Amino acid sequence: MGKARPWMLWGFVGCAVLLIAIFAIPTSLGDTAKYAWFFIAYTLLNAVFFTANNIAYSSLTALITRNGAERVQMGSIRFMFAFGTNLLIQSATVGGVAMFGGGASGWRTMAILYALLGLAVNTLSVFSVKELPPEELVGEEEPEEDKLSVAESAKMLVSNKYYLIILIVFLLTQIFTAMLNMGIYFMKYVLGDEDLLKTFAWSINIPLMIGLLITPVVVSRFGSMYRINIVGYVIATLGRLGVLVAAYMNSLPLMLILSGVAALGMSSLQGTLNALIAEASEHTWLRTGKRIDGLMFSRTSLGVKVGGGLGTALSGWLLAASGYDGDLKVQPESAIQMIYIMYVWLPLAANGIILFLLMRPRRREGQHPTQGRGRRWAEVEVGAAMSGGGSVATGRTGDAVGGGAAGGDAGSSGAAQSGGSTS
Repeated sequence: MGKARPWMLWGFVGCAVLLIAIFAIPTSLGDTAKYAWFFIAYTLLNAVFFTANNIAYSSLTALITRNGAERVQMGSIRFMFAFGTNLLIQSATVGGVAMFGGGASGWRTMAILYALLGLAVNTLSVFSVKELPPEELVGEEEPEEDKLSVAESAKMLVSNKYYLIILIVFLLTQIFTAMLNMGIYFMKYVLGDEDLLKTFAWSINIPLMIGLLITPVVVSRFGSMYRINIVGYVIATLGRLGVLVAAYMNSLPLMLILSGVAALGMSSLQGTLNALIAEASEHTWLRTGKRIDGLMFSRTSLGVKVGGGLGTALSGWLLAASGYDGDLKVQPESAIQMIYIMYVWLPLAANGIILFLLMRPRRREGQHPTQGRGRRWAEVEVGAAMSGGGSVATGRTGDAVGGGAAGGDAGSSGAAQSGGSTS
């Protein structure tokens, strides 16, 4: 089955069992035992089984094809289905719980339904793709993957500036998401209608899905993930700036429109993130001759978890510092101003920093590890300059090329395959 697919398959079996367990706490247990049950099940679900499943799932981007356009396409399809599934869950869950009787039994039934659906889709994804053989992944004349110590692995990751940029971008996107999740407070205390949260969710997610749908076409047409992501985040940053202005103008239609514009600008990076990680891993191999695809994806997931945790904690800290009181129908002015900062200022700041990082110097020159002295490999972009969908591949001449094969038997394309999505 390869290196990643077994982890993806069995990891989700654990996810399905534990998702049900979280909503099936025995009523006969005491309060302390109930808390212990929930803590253990929740921790195992997120820290162990979901992590194993998601890292393996993400790693498939690098393991089933070396073609950059296909990697972008897979990333776009993945996130398009992820956002679509989120919208579906948001729309259907509460009604489904009520339909199954409400209360604990209703939530337990919905958890069982989601667990079985997820297990079916995940299993279909696992058996719908095939990993490339090791010799095709690394090339016939390239060294096999070495066993690395923790210190060696950490050194290789830290020395890869492209990986560090992607890691920080992951952190910032999670903080951005956490701040947008504070929208319920903005809708309730500023706009005066909690139900507007659903309207904003649609105005953000639909443009995101449209952007993800067209990202592979745009990348193939213009030939560089790097440039497209910069343009996208210029649009995203200006869009969030417009949301800020519209918020202070109390213009709901303008906020909705500009939220969609910002989301559309962010979509290209969402669709190319996995491809960027794969190219960052390729960059490490070009410098060192060692492949660390799985390690690269697993450590990048650190950005998701730390960023999500930091964003959630930051939300609580800022609300507490502002004097927010959930028991009050009318919040103090300090809390209102903090809600403005959290919902309109901080997402703008996050997008601006991401744009700055994407515009950092992106070229580096070095020697191909399998060639003799004097053989240099070409400059490599952060997003891997791609023309006509080629990835950064390495030919037998020793030259790293963006946009297809160069010299000898350069590059390999692999079969474009993608399965379902996990959010």
